Amino acid sequence: MQNTRNGILVFIVLLFLSVNATSQKQKSSVSESDVELKKIKKKKKKKVRLPQIDLNNWKVTIPEGSGKGGAISVAPPEILNYATNEVLKPYMYNDSTKGALTFYAYPTSATTANTKYSRSELREQMVPGNDNVNWTFKQGGTLSAKLSVDEVSRDKNGKYHKVIILQIHGRLTNNQKELIKQKDNNAPPVLKIYWQNGKIRVKTKKLKYADVNAIGILHEEAWTDDEGFNFEEEVGFGKFQIEVKVTDGKMVVSLNKNEYAVYDDFNMKRWGVFENYFKAGNYFQSRDEGSFAKVSFYELEVKH
Repeated sequence: MQNTRNGILVFIVLLFLSVNATSQKQKSSVSESDVELKKIKKKKKKKVRLPQIDLNNWKVTIPEGSGKGGAISVAPPEILNYATNEVLKPYMYNDSTKGALTFYAYPTSATTANTKYSRSELREQMVPGNDNVNWTFKQGGTLSAKLSVDEVSRDKNGKYHKVIILQIHGRLTNNQKELIKQKDNNAPPVLKIYWQNGKIRVKTKKLKYADVNAIGILHEEAWTDDEGFNFEEEVGFGKFQIEVKVTDGKMVVSLNKNEYAVYDDFNMKRWGVFENYFKAGNYFQSRDEGSFAKVSFYELEVKH
């Protein structure tokens, strides 16, 4: 009888230990699963990032439209809906894994009036929807951008195609246009910043003749390209920062707050006759078949 009681007691103890162990194992298993689930959710949340770029003072031109001079442009407020705009989506879209606004361009027949190249590029508008309000060097302006060139095709010699990523474009006032009897308000770009074979190259304008008069200086033919300036740092396909600061008679371009190109001479002083506007994006410099480029902006800000 005593042996029977002892056997029952042992059985009960073993049963209790078995149930308790199973319970602890289940709790442990549930706890580990919860932790793993939280980690996965956290990773997913980190992957979705949207660019924080204010487009209220920008219009965009894309490689779509009806031939030379007929490239499509979209201005505020329509540009604010770029993510759902079926015309814009192939050329201007969010990369939510990087938190960037990406511009895609390739050669098409749709260009602006004064170029053979296609672009997916923003144009500053100080008054949203209006190209007629711009700024002078005397008024000044600063553009700050963080960006990367993600992909670029190569030419037949294996060199990457060039891309203009930032510009300051000149513009004639209506009075100046009428004075020199020009059909439009176009003036030369005083600044072009290129991505070229993984490095940043800056080009600006200089006068062909220093003593050109006040009317002659308004003609595009009065200006020519300078020899250009190459920053030493190689940016490759990584992120980099550009700042362009303009004051009366002076222009400074910096790369990663480390290298500087300074333009402070009579050319810049005489450039003060023009109005200007900033441009940013992917102005692709190739007509090669199959060529393309992708440029992503993480930050873009202009101050006047």
